[in-house]
Amino acid sequence: MLKGKDLLSIHDLSVAEVEEILSLAKELKAMQKAGVEHHLLAGKTLGMIFEKSSTRTRVSFETGMYQLGGQALFLSSRDLQLGRGEPIKDTARVLSRYLDGIMIRTFGHDRVEELAKWADIPVINALTDLLHPCQVLTDLLTIREHKGQNLKGLKMAYVGDGNNMTNSYLYGCAKVGMTFVAATPEDYRPDATVFENACKDAEETGAELSLVTDPQEAVKDADIVVTDTWASMGQEAEHEMRKKIFAPYQVNKELLKGADKRVIVMHCLPAYRGEEITEEVLEANADVIFDEAENRLHTQKAIMALTMGD
Repeated sequence: MLKGKDLLSIHDLSVAEVEEILSLAKELKAMQKAGVEHHLLAGKTLGMIFEKSSTRTRVSFETGMYQLGGQALFLSSRDLQLGRGEPIKDTARVLSRYLDGIMIRTFGHDRVEELAKWADIPVINALTDLLHPCQVLTDLLTIREHKGQNLKGLKMAYVGDGNNMTNSYLYGCAKVGMTFVAATPEDYRPDATVFENACKDAEETGAELSLVTDPQEAVKDADIVVTDTWASMGQEAEHEMRKKIFAPYQVNKELLKGADKRVIVMHCLPAYRGEEITEEVLEANADVIFDEAENRLHTQKAIMALTMGD
């Protein structure tokens, strides 16, 4: 269903397409663990445009293409004419003549949309300031591994900044029928348009989505608690101010007392221990959090195979 399509947002995917990605990711992970070759993209090349730096994104996409039998090219903004003012539409049309797919990690979401508009090959959003779909699809896979195959009815609580992760959790939970409650300061809520769109998506699956300001209200009886850094890339100058604003939103042992006794805590990393999450809570959930990090590889392999494969 996804062949030749872009993956810019989970909102753009059907419920069936989300299931297709998660199912193939599970299968590819099992094959990789068993040492079974799965060269689904033999002879294919992925261009990886990085306007924001990364650890997990570059390594997982590059390794994933290798395991799928293809090749990945790292393209930093310093290396491309994009960094010298070439229009995105020109870059898109040129790269479409050379490559089989493009992955981009950048700032403004409009840049990804413009790239996809002009490219004749699939474009994968590896992160923008608005959305991080690959990470949230990864997290849904990880929740399945730790909470069972059926995600419908599980409660996820997000505590912290209403950023690109929160926006994508809204879309992801809506597609799989989960309950999602985000606790953020009033002035740091998720994107209003994203919330509106996600609520429409939720009508199909019965998901329940809500926004609150009280972290304890959010985590009450939660099966999964997630958080993210309080200052994302590009917000470094606000770090000290944000530490004061978000101090009541730390995920710590006391906050988790209100969650389900079998709660798991997740973090997309990098984590700033002592800020959005305590060392104690992170290490107590390290198995889940590093499964989550590993699953970027398997989920993105599924996305690449489905969009770029034959």
